Amino acid sequence: MLDSLRHFVLVVECGTFTEAARQAHLTQPGLSASIKRLEDAFGAQLLHRLPRGAAPTAAGSALLPRARAALAAVEEGRRAVVEVLGLQAGEVRVGGGTVACTYLLPNHLAAFREQYPGITVRLREARTPDVPVEVEAGRLDLGIGEGSGDPGRCDPFAKDELVMLASPEAAEQWWDGSRLRPGAPAITFPEGTSLRAAFDRAFDDLEIVSEVSSVSTSKGFLRAGLGVGLMPRVAVEVNLDLHRLVVLPDPRTPPPRQLSIFHRGTERLTPAATALRAALLAGSGLA
Repeated sequence: MLDSLRHFVLVVECGTFTEAARQAHLTQPGLSASIKRLEDAFGAQLLHRLPRGAAPTAAGSALLPRARAALAAVEEGRRAVVEVLGLQAGEVRVGGGTVACTYLLPNHLAAFREQYPGITVRLREARTPDVPVEVEAGRLDLGIGEGSGDPGRCDPFAKDELVMLASPEAAEQWWDGSRLRPGAPAITFPEGTSLRAAFDRAFDDLEIVSEVSSVSTSKGFLRAGLGVGLMPRVAVEVNLDLHRLVVLPDPRTPPPRQLSIFHRGTERLTPAATALRAALLAGSGLA
């Protein structure tokens, strides 16, 4: 049944039997037979066969998150057994948003690799709001995301201070000594990102003139005097030290964001993921 569950999830994710069969290295009749066995076992049709693809039925939609969880649990168990038996080096999958991956994790991961040279760390950058979802789906062992959650599945990791910034020249134009002038041009991130949401909540009287997807591009625009922008302080420390950017202490600036380590419960972590979680907490001073 495990292979049939895997095939079912693959069909849903690919959207067609043809592509799912290709990725599973099966013939299409073989894949269809596998899905039929699963449907017979559950006594329900799980997929609608459409003219140009496939989509889960109501029963299939109910099964899908549980199928993903079951597959993730089996994979976690396999990796844990392999690591305990010492058959191969351990592996841990960790992810986070741009700020976490670029500015917070590298030093922690370098220290971890020095302590555990046999463990492979696979780092993946994701949108910050997606991190807990990726962890829950079993695609990440650990994820650095914003907010907090179940204490058994979430550990406080760091405070991410946000600051409103501008070049010295732009500050002279748009800063009145206590707050930004209405209509000041703003450099911000696309909708759907956590930094954009924080900006929208706090600064609804500024004019958004540029939406950029990367922290480095945003810093370049700000240094060029093209506007003001809300950024994590950790991402601009060098620019502040060199006086290329200045902090504008507008009272509307959001409070620091809580960044946390998300996981699916310590009892479900592999030995490698357990070791990395402990190292991250020790490095943050919150262990």
